[in-house]
Amino acid sequence: MMTFMVLVPGPDWAYIIASGLRDRSILPALSGILIGYLAAVVAVAVGVGAAVAAMPWVLIGLTFAAAAYLLYLGVRVLVEPPAAVAGVSGVSGASGVVGVGATTPPWLRLVQGAGVSGLNPKGLLVLVVLLPQFTDAAGDWPIPVQLAVLGLIFVGSCALVYFVVGMGARTVLRARPSAMRLVSRISGAAMVVLAVVLVVEQLSHLLG
Repeated sequence: MMTFMVLVPGPDWAYIIASGLRDRSILPALSGILIGYLAAVVAVAVGVGAAVAAMPWVLIGLTFAAAAYLLYLGVRVLVEPPAAVAGVSGVSGASGVVGVGATTPPWLRLVQGAGVSGLNPKGLLVLVVLLPQFTDAAGDWPIPVQLAVLGLIFVGSCALVYFVVGMGARTVLRARPSAMRLVSRISGAAMVVLAVVLVVEQLSHLLG
């Protein structure tokens, strides 16, 4: 079930695809996403996740923060789509060598990736709701240890899936500049749409 949730496209997918198209390496963005989820796993293991889930106003704040952050990232991708340039390590295409300039420092990509996953309230809720269902109170390991192990399995699944997605965008789409621009715009638009959906869902709960 946890692995299946990783395969469902969301903010992480949009961000790692954009990184695969824009950056020289997807590792900073991927590492940031994993750090964000590791922080969530630690929070769930020590009981903070359950406490946060019990305080609706915290989840509301996280939702609006995540929406604002996704909107910012999506608009940036739309306004500054990756451009094909010559002389950068990339893939040979019809118009020469295709690559993407490293306009954003790797440390900033790492921080942005951590924000995408760490500020995603749905990701926290998935960890809070799903992980406890796979624990055993009568087991040999304490519940926090079981939660930590299950959380690490989830993070490992994220690492594998997002690496494949990011490298697929990097190696396949860069060979086709027109497809690269299209998918980049789709990724940016996806982040904007996801931001709007988060706000609409939260407002519907507040007003319903």
